[in-house]
Amino acid sequence: MQATQNIEHQSSPLASGDGGCEAIILAGGFGTRLRPVVADLPKCMAPVAGKPFLHYVIKHLQKQGVDKFIFSLGYLSETIEAFLSINYPSLNYQLSIETEPLDTGGAIQLACKKAIAQNVLALNGDTLFLVDVNTMMQFHEANKAACTLSLKPMQQLSRYGMVEMDNNNCITSFKEKQFYQNGLINGGVYIINKEKFLSKALPEKFSFEKDYLEKMQNEQHFFGLQQDAYFIDIGIPEDFERAQIEFVNMQL
Repeated sequence: MQATQNIEHQSSPLASGDGGCEAIILAGGFGTRLRPVVADLPKCMAPVAGKPFLHYVIKHLQKQGVDKFIFSLGYLSETIEAFLSINYPSLNYQLSIETEPLDTGGAIQLACKKAIAQNVLALNGDTLFLVDVNTMMQFHEANKAACTLSLKPMQQLSRYGMVEMDNNNCITSFKEKQFYQNGLINGGVYIINKEKFLSKALPEKFSFEKDYLEKMQNEQHFFGLQQDAYFIDIGIPEDFERAQIEFVNMQL
């Protein structure tokens, strides 16, 4: 049985050309670690400063020139569908819905099959990294990259693994999570060359980070672009509570 379905938002069909920028937002997370403070909601719908976190992600992308969206949904997808229908009636979007979890890679792969653009932005719906999308896209295209990763410089990091590059900004290694005094982390915002990605004939369910980026770094052209912009991942209660304070004056 096919484990997925795709739904198009009929009231705002996608343009036929490649104008603007297209983004896949992974919004199917269970939010297990947030259950003590947010129950019965997809992680990206957790309320932050009076609005669902997904609101801030969409607004930032719109400010960056993204005009086509593909929302990758799973857990409680109807909650997000209702939110989009009510609050974004004119948004140009499609839905890619998993009927069983496909992990990050499977979700991106399914959504990529609906994308029009050759180079597609992909990001997590529970993380806000205020990257300059235009700079990232220019960098990606100049390097003819299979995938470009947004990298965030951090101090005293232990929650995230570290990414290393050579002098040409080509990814050379992904380090496991442990304490580092300083380094670059994967900010979870990618630009993916759709054709190169889909050509790998990956399984229906796989991890984008472990099974694509880490395993194929020697056979694909993966590049990293460092951007020292605001970053927060609300996946744990401590950072979710921090967002409540920091987002009060968030200009999005």
